[in-house]
Amino acid sequence: MIALIAAISENNCIGKSGTLPWYIPEDLKRFKKITTGHTVLMGRKTWESIPEKFRPLPNRKNIVITRNTTYPVPEDVQRYHSVEEALTHEKGDIMIIGGAEIYAQSIDQADTLYITHVRTFIEDGTAFFPTIDRTIWKETEREEHEHISFVTYKKQ
Repeated sequence: MIALIAAISENNCIGKSGTLPWYIPEDLKRFKKITTGHTVLMGRKTWESIPEKFRPLPNRKNIVITRNTTYPVPEDVQRYHSVEEALTHEKGDIMIIGGAEIYAQSIDQADTLYITHVRTFIEDGTAFFPTIDRTIWKETEREEHEHISFVTYKKQ
């Protein structure tokens, strides 16, 4: 399985100046539950946005995508130079956790989307999730909360 996991606003915003535009403890708990025990693949900017004390994400194989061939990563973190290279070499369930460029490069290879829809519109966002084409993606699960919805989509 290749899955993308993200929290997105009503206008598909996922980031604002290198950070998440919100703090939603329920979403972070869901993220941990879904990704623990799996491989997480992220771009360099996403890696750098994770506070150093939480890197690498525990109980997960961490993969960082960067074009910089000498970018330093810890010994227990795998570095690849493209999403394609990583998906060719890595086996098992892969959870793609961002950012915008990585999502755009991998959405066509994914078979599952774990999306937290955040009921807000971010005016000055700087990073966006690709449009979820409802002719390709079918909603299979939905869990409603006060300001968010946890939705799972499967490729049709």
